Order: sequence, then C-alpha cells, then structure tokens
Amino acid sequence: MEIVKLFQAGGTFMYPILLVFALGLVIAIERFIYLLKTEKATNALWSELVPMLKALDFQRAVKLTSEVKTPIAHVLNYGFSRHIDNKSREVIEAALEEGIMDEMPQLTQRTHYLATLANIATLLGLLGTIIGLIQAFTAVAQADPAEKADLLSASIAVAMNTTAFGLIAAIPLLLIHSFLITKTAHLVDSIEKSALKALNLMVRD
Repeated sequence: MEIVKLFQAGGTFMYPILLVFALGLVIAIERFIYLLKTEKATNALWSELVPMLKALDFQRAVKLTSEVKTPIAHVLNYGFSRHIDNKSREVIEAALEEGIMDEMPQLTQRTHYLATLANIATLLGLLGTIIGLIQAFTAVAQADPAEKADLLSASIAVAMNTTAFGLIAAIPLLLIHSFLITKTAHLVDSIEKSALKALNLMVRD
C-alpha cells in the first residue's frame, strides 16, 4: 500500500505522528460510544418519564430519575428537588439550568483534544520535513557534484513524506472533532428541551 511505503520512507518522525493519530482515534471512539449511549438513554428515560409527569405522579418520576445515572436524570433531579419543596417556577428553572451546567463538562470532556492532536500531527510533519531537508542539504554539500541533483531530489522527496503523513493524520481527526462537536451540541439541545418540557409539566398555570 502507498501509505505503508510512505510511512517506511518517512523516517523517525513518522512514529510520533502515528502515536498522536492512534491517541486521537482512541479518544474519538470513546467519545462516540459515550454520546451514542447517552443519547439512547436520554430518549428512553424521557419516553418513560412523560406519562408520569402528565399524570402528576412526581413520586414515581423522582424515583425513576434517582435510579438512573444519565445526564438528563441528574438535570431533572435538580428541578424535582425544588419542586418537592414547592418552590416557584423561577427557582425550579434556575435549578435545572444549574444541573445542565454541572453536566456540560462530562458531555464535552476530551473532545477538544482532537483538534489539538490534529495540530500536533501537522506540526510534527512539518518539523520532520524541515529536519529532513537540513540533513539532505548537508549530505548534498558533501556529495560528488555529478550526483548532487539526483541525491537532492531523492532526499527532498523523503523529507516531504512526514508532512504528507502529518496531514493524513490531521485531516480525519479534524473531521471527527467537528462531527463529535455537532453530536454533542444536539445532545445538549435535547437535554435542554427535555428540561424545559419537564418544567412546563411540573409548573402548570
């Protein structure tokens, strides 16, 4: 394969770039699985919770959210705790907002590392190319004049491999980062909408 040949011809800088790419993939897979599970759990809990809220059965609703460890359950627990104390709509709404703020770090954690790793892969590729070019020109300066042109072109081609591999690693990481950011935003929107609907069902004029 061309990528394998590219890697083999790139020199020592290929290994840290590969390590950065592998670390990014591990983070991406972990975040994707977490968001997917959280999204399914959110939809399942909300479907089960709506009939209880419409029936004003808050005891069962509180019991349900207390037993489930998901972001939406934790957020609603903030609101239910104020509702049980007969607090005003504004107090319950503030409690729900506080719950959302508390859950945000868990929803967004580690995702931002993907953009950082993509930048590191690109910079490592450029650094490898620059060092490779320095070595190439140093070698050419000491070579036979008749061989200088061929040696220089071959050395430059090898040095450019690290930049190419850095970009090969960086571009997928940036695309995955964008995808996960969008998916996280949709999940946060879903939790916020569910919290607002729960508030409207808890406090009816």
